[in-house]
Amino acid sequence: MRKNNEDAFRVDPEIDLYVLSDGMGGQAHGEVASALAVDTVTCHCREAKNDPDVTLYGDGRPDLCEHSNRLLSAVRLANRRIFEAATQNEAQEGMGATIVAAWFDDRRMSLAHVGDSRAYLLRAGSFEQLTADHSLVAEHVRRGTMTPQEAEASQLQNVLVRALGTQDQVDVDIDEQILIEGDALLLCSDGLTHMVTDPEIASTLSTYEPAQAAADRLIELANEYGGEDNVTVIVIRIVAEPTGLMARLRRQSKPTGRPGGK
Repeated sequence: MRKNNEDAFRVDPEIDLYVLSDGMGGQAHGEVASALAVDTVTCHCREAKNDPDVTLYGDGRPDLCEHSNRLLSAVRLANRRIFEAATQNEAQEGMGATIVAAWFDDRRMSLAHVGDSRAYLLRAGSFEQLTADHSLVAEHVRRGTMTPQEAEASQLQNVLVRALGTQDQVDVDIDEQILIEGDALLLCSDGLTHMVTDPEIASTLSTYEPAQAAADRLIELANEYGGEDNVTVIVIRIVAEPTGLMARLRRQSKPTGRPGGK
């Protein structure tokens, strides 16, 4: 229903990086913030892949692997660039963005997020939300002052307590997971989760096996139910590595990929 798309995403199969952002600010150019977020994270991770000595932004965490600390650095840098852009341009004052990013090192996934864009994991029929929303209603649910049903019906669903670009520094949630063959990972903006229930999302991921087909169907569902907000999804399926001749051909060929596939 919205004419302006404030969502942005990047899929970089060469370094196995997947980034999604939902801009906020309306007339304050949320689409600028989301584009800055995904571009900054992608560029920083690419630079680090080519040069491990690229500057880390903020203190590293000894409990995290190198990939995770680099992703943490990338999100911090994105926050700084959005904040600086908003403070230097009056028309962009108040803009911000969510972010959810997954970076793979073989089967180890580094997952970072700020805001209410989400990551889900479907494994052997079990569907789990991997991220915790940084929203006002989610805080109320965690404190027990609001039920999940009340949160879903609340007019305060879109009020974030944490986002990129609203402060000069931001706390970034980051986690590490080992994914296994058969897993499906979903990254999405709230344009999906406000329109389509978790059971319907899980059913769609189970029914539509090709990653791109699942992504297309999820967007169709959100639009069929009203499409009140921009809808962006990335679906990543973990498949068995080829062996023998196929493995050699894969190593010799340049990965091409497309949004929604891994």
